[in-house]
Amino acid sequence: MTPQATTPAYRRLSVEERRSQLLAAALSLFAHRAPEDVSLDDVAEAAGVSRPLVYRYFPGGKQQLYEAALGSAAEELRQCFDETRQGPPLSRLSRVLDRYLTFVDEHDTGFSALLQGGSVVETSRTTAIVDGVRRAAAEHIYSHLGISDPGPRLRMTVRMWITAVEAASLIWLDEDKQPPVDELRDWLVEQFVAVLTVTAARDPQTAALVGALGEDDRD
Repeated sequence: MTPQATTPAYRRLSVEERRSQLLAAALSLFAHRAPEDVSLDDVAEAAGVSRPLVYRYFPGGKQQLYEAALGSAAEELRQCFDETRQGPPLSRLSRVLDRYLTFVDEHDTGFSALLQGGSVVETSRTTAIVDGVRRAAAEHIYSHLGISDPGPRLRMTVRMWITAVEAASLIWLDEDKQPPVDELRDWLVEQFVAVLTVTAARDPQTAALVGALGEDDRD
């Protein structure tokens, strides 16, 4: 007798596993479509569950689901900046940008909708989530530069550069991801050194930092 194919046993997901499944489905949709173009039915279909089940986990509906998905994506983006303290600071920055630009590439449409603020479901909470990522990125940069108490000019310079990275990423997506990502990464590192050099002319703390970066580059 030919053995009959067996049907895999159904495994009931835990609450956390189910929630993670729904968030993963939502993130996949938000990554390729603007948030206002994604419905709860779309999320349910992508996750292979019913619409009432989505509501059970996110009774606040699409807004709650979007904010939860955004928080999950923000955490993933924060992890891009979690770099080991090995090698010169600018080499570490290059590795951080590699991960950041990979995230941008994989979440292109959702990344654009998020940073451009074009979503109809944007709220003060979603804005705070995005700003939290920016602040976390700045803190990581200070840490890798060996700066425990950045002055106002250095803080402003780093935050301005982070904003420039976001703008460059959006333009890169609009330009069909040209130039090649490695060229974009190197250019952004060069931009970082350039803005620090400008600030160094007016700020002793930044001047000392630029000098230290130059010594690391020569080693």
